[in-house]
Amino acid sequence: MAQILPNFTSSVKLKYVKLGYQYLINHILTFILVPIIASIALEILRIGPHELLAMAQSVQLDTLQVLCSTFLIIFISTVYFMSKPRSIYLVDYACYKPPVTFRVPFATFMEHSRLILKENPKSVDFQMRILERSGLGEETCLPPAIHYIPPKPTMEAARGEAELVIFSSIDALFEKTGLKPKDIDILIVNCSLFSPTPSLSAMIVNKYKLRSNIRSFNLSGMGCSAGLISIDLARDLLQTHPNSNAIVVSTEIITPNYYQGKERAMLLPNCLFRMGGAAMLLSNKRRERSRAKYRLVRVVRTHKGGDDKAFRCVYEEEDAQGKCGINLSKDLMAIAAEALKSNITTIGPLVLPASEQLLFLFTLIGRKIFNPKWKPYIPDFKLAFEHFCIHAGGRAVIDELQKNLQLSAEHVEASRMALHRFGNTSSSSLWYEMSYIEAKGRMKKGDRVWQIAFGSGFKCNSAVWKCNRTVKTPADGPWQDCIDRYPVHIPEVVKL
Repeated sequence: MAQILPNFTSSVKLKYVKLGYQYLINHILTFILVPIIASIALEILRIGPHELLAMAQSVQLDTLQVLCSTFLIIFISTVYFMSKPRSIYLVDYACYKPPVTFRVPFATFMEHSRLILKENPKSVDFQMRILERSGLGEETCLPPAIHYIPPKPTMEAARGEAELVIFSSIDALFEKTGLKPKDIDILIVNCSLFSPTPSLSAMIVNKYKLRSNIRSFNLSGMGCSAGLISIDLARDLLQTHPNSNAIVVSTEIITPNYYQGKERAMLLPNCLFRMGGAAMLLSNKRRERSRAKYRLVRVVRTHKGGDDKAFRCVYEEEDAQGKCGINLSKDLMAIAAEALKSNITTIGPLVLPASEQLLFLFTLIGRKIFNPKWKPYIPDFKLAFEHFCIHAGGRAVIDELQKNLQLSAEHVEASRMALHRFGNTSSSSLWYEMSYIEAKGRMKKGDRVWQIAFGSGFKCNSAVWKCNRTVKTPADGPWQDCIDRYPVHIPEVVKL
């Protein structure tokens, strides 16, 4: 009887084959150089010390040649180190934690909606369906002016919210870092929808009596991705101005932007956006390297505003009754997917190991030459990053990125939990997620973090950080009193 052989193609686990391929490609230089170095060492041992000494004595160098060579080496080294970009460090950051009196449980939110929109029951039902599927929890917060019936979105109330969120975040940052107001050289504030005069940056200068020569910037109208735009601006300024400290403040002021009309596309932000803010200290000082938490590796920005649909997919306007709000287009997710595709196409070659880049290249060539129907290869970004901070814009955003990037539940845990506990806090959401990872004790030295944010315009921006030291579980912060309860199960629908 013929011997029955096993089916080797089905018994071999392809994931181990891929791991072997990745190890081979990523260490190809080592495999090439080690035999060469070993051959040279064996040849030196074979020649012997006496012959090597004789060879060294036979080489006669002119003093002028030695001096010129030494000068050339020093000159090239000096040019290299002077042209090398300065390292930008994130020393520390602080997130604003609203008081418990600002909480908006589902029952409270819906009761207020019924009273405010009593003439539009369909709008109330729509908000209830959105809230049930939003992924938000019972502890998210709204500012005091929104707790009134009807809300009181006055300029005074908006300034009060801005002062509370921003000053609390900066005070916490000063306490963490020991920084004094006079030590701040650069100040950048981003808030998309609230842009008073004087600006929010001027408000901070006045409060803390900052130096008269401070370089201050106020960014508005740039959406939820403005936080990473601020980081990019701070990086460029720190590259230009040596021995400097930069404070970046990211927030969104809710008070003047609560929509009280009946347009469904404009009611969505009411259900998702909540209070929040964060302050970050960045520095290019070498002495900060030892205590800094992270080093900024790179920032990649993608802007799709040249396309009309992308430009208008998040649009502030008035409805038919003259009530102002933010209109979220039905095409938002498709446009966000296109922006993400452009962004990862740019960032991929900068961060992915050689093995993934080759697989992507071979698949691309195969689709172009052999068969366009070949399934495109999605690079494994888990090989490039240990942690992912995806903008907590909504449950659908996190679901899509998890699916498209093939991430595990743990990789998107920080984003889902930040959305559940704090809601969509706009540009500051990434820092609540970073804080969650630290509170769980998962941030180790050498870990790489990918922050991804989307914003109006339409923009997709990324920042890559490398952990400078193992971060101890903080005793304070926004997750201080609740981290033991997380992660929590978030059902698909919470029936109200």
